[in-house]
Amino acid sequence: MKYSAIFFALIFMTSCKKEKTETEVLSNDSTIVNEQQSAESLKESAAVRANDSVINNAPKTKEVLESGVMREEKDRVIIRMADGHRLPLTIGEKFTETHDKLILKITDFSKPEIKATINAKDPKQNIRFNQIKIPDGTMDGPFGKEITHEVKGKGEVWLIIGKNNMAEGTITGDFSVTIE
Repeated sequence: MKYSAIFFALIFMTSCKKEKTETEVLSNDSTIVNEQQSAESLKESAAVRANDSVINNAPKTKEVLESGVMREEKDRVIIRMADGHRLPLTIGEKFTETHDKLILKITDFSKPEIKATINAKDPKQNIRFNQIKIPDGTMDGPFGKEITHEVKGKGEVWLIIGKNNMAEGTITGDFSVTIE
C-alpha cells in the first residue's frame, strides 16, 4: 500500500509538470513555439549525427551545433543558418542519396569578404561551391572547394554547395565547411 501511494504521487507530480509546460507553450506565440521545437530537434539531430561521422565530432562543430545553428531539410536540400557574428565556424554535414545540396545562410554578415573551405572525408567526393548570393541579391559561381569572395554591403550571404557537374565521382559522404 505504501509503495502504491508513492507510485501515484510520482505520477501525479509528473503529470502536473507536463500540464505546466503545455500551458506555457500555449501561452506563447506560435512562431516562438516552432522555434523552440526546432532548437530541441536540432540538439537531437546533432547528437545523432555526431555519432555517425568523425567530422561532426570535431569540438568546434559540436560547439556550433549546440549554440543554435538552424538546420532544415526540404526535398533534396539541406538548409543551415548561422549568425555572421559567430564567425569563424565549422559546420559538419553529410550528403546522402536523398540530400545532395546544402545552402548555408549566414545572417548579419558584415565583413568585406568571405572565405570558406569544403573539407570532404573522402578526397574523391565530387562537391564544390556552386554559387554565392551576396546581400545585394547578386549571385556568382561556380567555384571549387575553396572560395574567397568580396561582399559588398551587410546582410545575408548564401553559400550553395552541391555536385560538380564538370567532374565525375560520387557526391554522397561526410564533409565540413569552414567559414571565415
